[in-house]
Amino acid sequence: MAEAAGEATRPTRPVSPAETRPRAARRSIRPAGPAWRVWLPGATLGALVAAYLFLPGRTNLLLLGTDRRPGEGAAARTDTMILTTFEPAGPYVGMLSIPRDLWVDLPGGPNRINAAYALGEAAHPGSGPQAAVAAVRDNFGLDVDGYLVMEFDGFVRFVDALGGVEIALPEAMGDFAPGRHRLAEAEALAFVRDRRGDDFFRMQHGQVLARGLLSTALRPKTWPRLPLAAAALIGSIRTDVSVFEWPRIAATLLRVGSDGIDGRVIGREMVQGFTSAGGAQVLAPDWSRINPVLLEMFGQ
Repeated sequence: MAEAAGEATRPTRPVSPAETRPRAARRSIRPAGPAWRVWLPGATLGALVAAYLFLPGRTNLLLLGTDRRPGEGAAARTDTMILTTFEPAGPYVGMLSIPRDLWVDLPGGPNRINAAYALGEAAHPGSGPQAAVAAVRDNFGLDVDGYLVMEFDGFVRFVDALGGVEIALPEAMGDFAPGRHRLAEAEALAFVRDRRGDDFFRMQHGQVLARGLLSTALRPKTWPRLPLAAAALIGSIRTDVSVFEWPRIAATLLRVGSDGIDGRVIGREMVQGFTSAGGAQVLAPDWSRINPVLLEMFGQ
């Protein structure tokens, strides 16, 4: 009893307020998940973007410029034919200008290659671009994945929307001295349509202008004009290239730049001039000289 009474009267330790609070539930620390769960989605997305930008490995397009005059209708001949190739993995962009007077086999018999478009339009309106593509594919033995057609009035609208085009001339061409020149739309049209020289003279002008257009579009000071220029371009061309293909082409062009384009022409050393049975002055292709260039540029 005494011990019990002693225990009852023993002073107790004061309890702090913290000890009277309910204890928080202990948090369990879970080990982090496998690292692949973190990087796999990003790697998958990156692989999909890479596949989209780099596949298919090569795209070949035929660029056609028509010089249709009032009263001619749609069956005008092509004034410009440039076979282009885009290889994103390289990256590589090649442009091969084809002479208008190149004498080739067409469905109706031998003729100038620039007649293919007009003959197609005359037979079936709207089929001119496909006829031109078939002429290049069958005579050159190349895969051609699509076409882009622009008439010269559409070209004028595009250059105007860009605010002009800057060209770099390694030598005197047309009425311009060597060096850099900025051409307004009328000057650019006169430059590309200059008739004072032969086919090879005009093809040089076309290549210079194509480089100038790309170089001008890539300059930061031109970027505010690009939406208007893009609208003018879209409204001025006919093409069968899918909208999903253009980002691949654009990305390849951006990586290569205007100075990196491999621009060539079927030159004088690759053809032989002669007079056709109808009295036309035309150019017979020397395939022994042309085919090595096709293999080097297009892999075919």
